[in-house]
Amino acid sequence: MPSKKPSSSAKALGADPPAAPTTRRQQLASKTRERMLKIAIREFADKGYSGARVETIASRSKVNIRMIYHYFGGKEKLYVEVLEHVLARLREAELAVTLDVHTVDPAAGIIQLYDFTEAHFSAHRELLCLLSWENLNRARYLKLSKVIQAMSSPVLDKLRRLIRRGEMGGTLRRGIDPLHLYVTLVSLAYFHKSNAYTLSRMFDTDMLAASWQAAHKQQAHELVRGFLRKGTMRQGLAVA
Repeated sequence: MPSKKPSSSAKALGADPPAAPTTRRQQLASKTRERMLKIAIREFADKGYSGARVETIASRSKVNIRMIYHYFGGKEKLYVEVLEHVLARLREAELAVTLDVHTVDPAAGIIQLYDFTEAHFSAHRELLCLLSWENLNRARYLKLSKVIQAMSSPVLDKLRRLIRRGEMGGTLRRGIDPLHLYVTLVSLAYFHKSNAYTLSRMFDTDMLAASWQAAHKQQAHELVRGFLRKGTMRQGLAVA
């Protein structure tokens, strides 16, 4: 029986993973499973759950289709594991962000967290695609996961502490909700990338060009700083 490789989801949640494969057979089985998962991520990201075919994943993985069912239990379970994998990878990256919330300037720290999110989405476009497909499905398959909801974002806790310190120190305006701010940061990092092809066509502008993305990132910085600034009214009217 092939040994199941410790999942990224388990590591992201801090669970004790199974022992690493030791025998050559176990190592080969682990590599085969990893290869199938990698191909599945690409297939589901490109075509969504309905459009993806298990036969295609097996063919591109150079395995018999029965191996998909042997390792993952079927298309639906494979798709759920794909979602768990990409979201666990995001959480692991968030945990690796080096940011001293006790000493960094709160506004600068929040901008740094935005930059991390923006960079992660740029480097992992499959995540953008999978989230878009799953939103179309109204999170139907996310709801089947037993671990995704438990993957609380470390960024949210960092934001909460930065906001509290900024309010106490008088450098940030009061009344900023951490979850609303997190969603705003993700929105600013996500929309212009996930919708770049349609927006580029509509406005005859290459929004995936490095120069356009850099300019948009700078504008996002200015928007976030303006929102955080002490003296900005909740209604969105800036006062001195």
